[in-house]
Amino acid sequence: MTRNAIYPGTFDPVTYGHLDIISRVSKLYDKVYIAVAESREKGPLFSVEERVSMLKDAVKDQGNVTVESFDGLVVEYAAKRSSKVVIRGLRMISDFEYEFQMALTNRKIDSAIETVFMMPKESYSYLSSKLIKEVARLGAKISDFVPENVEKKLKEKMMK
Repeated sequence: MTRNAIYPGTFDPVTYGHLDIISRVSKLYDKVYIAVAESREKGPLFSVEERVSMLKDAVKDQGNVTVESFDGLVVEYAAKRSSKVVIRGLRMISDFEYEFQMALTNRKIDSAIETVFMMPKESYSYLSSKLIKEVARLGAKISDFVPENVEKKLKEKMMK
């Protein structure tokens, strides 16, 4: 039996914190689906296609990782991918309340789905996509926070 996990998120843009979690999850599960949410309500900087492309490039060497977009409920996407596990990242204690609410809601919708919380390495625990976009907008160096392909795309977006 294949053990699948879903790691959903907006990934606008993907950071080294996300990639750290993806790398560690890929060692624990046979197949990992990175589920890039449409998230129209969040008004992402990058289109879903751009976010999927950046993620695919960033994880291209991880053979058991697939990147796809989705729209709708995470639990429905998980069912389509035969996964009973949803991975959620926790950076700081401030993330916990929201993530806990989401996990309980998902459990109520589909009791077969388990949420596994993972923390990135301490050196990435303060990173957020929102912070990275703000720092990039102000012209700061971001190569310590995101892969080269993402840095390039962010700079292109900021110049428009």
